[in-house]
Amino acid sequence: MSLAFGLQLYSVRDELAKDYAGTLEKVAEIGYRYVELAFHQADQTLNIGGMTPMQLKDTLDRLGLKVVSAHMDPMEKFDWDRVIAFNQELGNTAIGKGIAFFRNMQDVLDTSSTLNKYGEICKKNNMQFYYHNHFQEFQQFDGKYVMDLLLENTEEDLVKIELDTYWTLRGGVDPVEYLKRLGSRCDLVHQKDFPRGIEPLNAFEILSNDEEISYERFLDFCKPEYFAEIGDGIIDIPRIVQEVGKLGFAKYIFVEQDLTTKNQLESVAISYRHMSKLFAGM
Repeated sequence: MSLAFGLQLYSVRDELAKDYAGTLEKVAEIGYRYVELAFHQADQTLNIGGMTPMQLKDTLDRLGLKVVSAHMDPMEKFDWDRVIAFNQELGNTAIGKGIAFFRNMQDVLDTSSTLNKYGEICKKNNMQFYYHNHFQEFQQFDGKYVMDLLLENTEEDLVKIELDTYWTLRGGVDPVEYLKRLGSRCDLVHQKDFPRGIEPLNAFEILSNDEEISYERFLDFCKPEYFAEIGDGIIDIPRIVQEVGKLGFAKYIFVEQDLTTKNQLESVAISYRHMSKLFAGM
């Protein structure tokens, strides 16, 4: 299939919490057709917005929306049989882990082993497993990026990478060059923008390479004023989109607005307009 763009629904999570079906309707009205779920309570209940998977699918079908991927956590507590069945009812074939933290090399190796295990479960059920990065994957242990170590210690057919270009840049790495390195191992991409006038872009100009990046430390780099809507910031997004298309591996680029200073639906509408123009020019 040709490259398309969609929306990671984490971008409108507050609106979804108020009215799930109503927010999906507004997402469809903006123009989005492909969505990636963000479901961070998959150990408790597999109802979303008070809907069963089939009711959710019926709602999505009515609105012309299609689930093509899902971020689900906490995976260490999963009943995988239920999670797989849930996704199969939705017609979804991609499950992603959204974040991890690493204190040392052993954490990287342990995480790699766990990711392989999740990937094996997904493969046995005709699904693909993905790992999504933030900036901490570009910390170095023994002279190597954590991301490179993850790639070396996970099986290519079991664990694919969903590269977040914003967080890659925040790790001090050019996402276009890293997309070339990943090749076919990356067929889903996340895109957002970084505001003008904020310094530095590279988090490792603030952090020392040997500093432990905990969840709490990560939050220091995750504030509304550190995010911009697509096209309103400094990231060369046309270059990224063009390279993704040129490489020919990616199926979807997802707009993902981690945080915004605007209303969430207004935010993703701005990004939709800019992405539409970029895709129209391809």
